[in-house]
Amino acid sequence: MDQTTVQLLCPECTKEWQITPNDLPTPASMFHCPNCHASRRLSEFMRTDRDLQTLKQLG
Repeated sequence: MDQTTVQLLCPECTKEWQITPNDLPTPASMFHCPNCHASRRLSEFMRTDRDLQTLKQLG
């Protein structure tokens, strides 16, 4: 079985990565980029609206 992932994109440094929704806090929580340490709401790191919807459904 494939594990669902969401794509993240840092709005500051443009680092891209994938992670499972279970490894993330809620979309309204503060999140920190592992590359540049920018702090924003997690929802602002979602690469697409579909990634945000996946996070909300599975997270």
